[in-house]
Amino acid sequence: MLKKVWTIAEKDILMYYLKGPVIIFGVLFPFFLFFAFYIGRNLPLSFLLSGLVSMTLFFTSTAVSPVIAPWETQMKTLERLISCPVSIKTIIMGDIFASFIFGVIISSVPILFSICIGINIYHPVLLFFGLIISTFCFSSLGILFSFPPTSLPSNIMMFSNLIKFPLIFMSGIFIPIGELSETGRYFLFISPLTYSTDIVRYSFGEKAYFSPFFNLFTLLVFSFLFLFLAIYLHEKNLEKRFLR
Repeated sequence: MLKKVWTIAEKDILMYYLKGPVIIFGVLFPFFLFFAFYIGRNLPLSFLLSGLVSMTLFFTSTAVSPVIAPWETQMKTLERLISCPVSIKTIIMGDIFASFIFGVIISSVPILFSICIGINIYHPVLLFFGLIISTFCFSSLGILFSFPPTSLPSNIMMFSNLIKFPLIFMSGIFIPIGELSETGRYFLFISPLTYSTDIVRYSFGEKAYFSPFFNLFTLLVFSFLFLFLAIYLHEKNLEKRFLR
C-alpha cells in the first residue's frame, strides 16, 4: 500500500505541484497578504515571521489538493486510476502525502530565513512536531474541500476560498489572541490554524494562548476528523463524479 501511495503522490507532484500558479498562490500570495497587513504596525519581528510561517504552511498545504479530484475528473484520468487495483483510501492518502511533502518543504523556507537573520527558535522539537502535524491536518482539509462531485476546478477553488479566508482571520495570525474581544475569541476554537499558529509563536519565543500539548492534541483531532470525512465523502460521491 505504501508503494501505491508514493506512486500516486509522485504523480501529483509531477503533474500539479511543479507549476508556476502553485508557487504564486501557495507562496507569493500569503507573503504579500501578510506583509500588506503588517505595514506600519509596530510588532516584534519574531511575531511577524512566526505568523508568516503559519500563513505559508496553511496556503501551501491547501493550494493544490482541493482541485486534484476535479482536474482528474475533467481529464478522465480518475477513471483510469480507479480501474487500477487501488482503493479510494489509497488515492486520498497519496494526494495528502503529495500535499504534505510540498507543505513541509515550502514552509521550511521562512523558518530557515528567520534563523539566518538571527531569530531564535526556543523550542525546535515542538516546532518540528507542530509543523508535521499541522501540514498533515491542512493537507487533509484540502482533500476534504474537493469532495463535491464536480469536474470544474474553479467551483472547488471558490468553495475552498470561502472557508479558508475566514479561518485565517479567525486564527490570531493578524491580531494577537490576547487583543481580541471575548466574543472574537470564541471563533478561534473552530479554526485549526489557531492551534498551529500558537505552536509556531511559542516556538519563536512569543507568548502562547494555549498549552503546547493542547495545541498538538487538538491538531491531531482535527487531522483525523478531516481525514475520516474526506475518505467517507469521496467514497460516497465517487459514482456521482463519473456522471459529470
